[in-house]
Amino acid sequence: MNYLMAILGLCSIFVVAYVMSTDRKKIRYFPILRMFILQVILAFILLKTSSGTALVESLSSGFTELLDDANEGVNFVFKGIANKGSAPFFLTVLMPIVFISALIGILRYIKILPLFMKYVGLGLQKINGMGKLESYNGIASAVLGQSEVFITLKKELAFLSERRMMTFGISTMSTISLSIMGSYMRLIKPEYVITAVVLNLFGGFIISSIVNPYELDPSEKDELETKEDSEHTFFQMLGEYMLDGFKVAVTVAAMLIGFVALIAFINSLFLHLIGISFQQLLGYVFAPLAFLTGIPWDQAVDAGSLMATKLATNEFVAMTQLTTQNWHFSERSLAIISVFLVSFANFSSIGVLSGAVKGLNEEKSNLIAKHGLKILGSATLVSFLSSIIVGLII
Repeated sequence: MNYLMAILGLCSIFVVAYVMSTDRKKIRYFPILRMFILQVILAFILLKTSSGTALVESLSSGFTELLDDANEGVNFVFKGIANKGSAPFFLTVLMPIVFISALIGILRYIKILPLFMKYVGLGLQKINGMGKLESYNGIASAVLGQSEVFITLKKELAFLSERRMMTFGISTMSTISLSIMGSYMRLIKPEYVITAVVLNLFGGFIISSIVNPYELDPSEKDELETKEDSEHTFFQMLGEYMLDGFKVAVTVAAMLIGFVALIAFINSLFLHLIGISFQQLLGYVFAPLAFLTGIPWDQAVDAGSLMATKLATNEFVAMTQLTTQNWHFSERSLAIISVFLVSFANFSSIGVLSGAVKGLNEEKSNLIAKHGLKILGSATLVSFLSSIIVGLII
């Protein structure tokens, strides 16, 4: 019965995406089918074998070491600003963006990123049927995160069309970054984190291809711009990227403050008006959706509450509740919920995305904000798609 519901849920996801589509005549079904089959194969490999898990874990460990290096700079400037054993979100999560930005600048300056773009982009393009920049954005988002990825594309933002910006937003919000993968693994099982990262990468392409289909105009640029980098000295470039990173960190912080506070206000408003918070109301709404993922009905309300918590706040809050509270989930339900939680698809991410782009290009930031809810809805469909596939395999 649960597996039948999961298949029904799978069909429902594609129906909803089709209804949301901006141009159904341009949907290319063969690349979508190809990516879906690839998702199933990869999920099987990652959940039933150890080779894929070992590879991603090694990559995660390497990126965690880079963040430790970033913290050296943060501690040098801000040491003593927090109590022992605690540190503000701005310092631990956002300030390392400055260091990551510097690394991005170096990788562009020595032409490694363009080379990465050329081969990985071409390979993914043959699978997803999209542009090379779209393919690059999907990979870079999974490696760098939704704030840092736009720094790598700062020279390309000016010529990206509205539809391409929307696809970039869906792909970016559907992923996480290697920088926080280690933190997730301390809360939920590593194999679920790794599986979600891989499935969400292709899921972002699948849902984007349905919700926001388009064909690239031959006149549109589809390459990383590299000429300007050679016109600057190494240290000029380095200073520029460090300042860009700081600008993005501060802008994202401002957006997060506003969105998190707004959600708290809405929760309070609902409590006063109808006696339950907006987040609790979403939990009841999400219960049938959790049931459609293949979770038994007697566990669906609790699962829906966690899914709604992730949507209304963020994935860390939901993961912490999953870990610390006394739930009675089966291993299969736990896998489905865990995979669903591993993405940036939540309301505050609209502000994060808009803020990250605003620090680099205000016009494109307005496009992200304009389509914010549709981007969030599409990224949430990606989470459902990945969790259902995992539920069918386990």
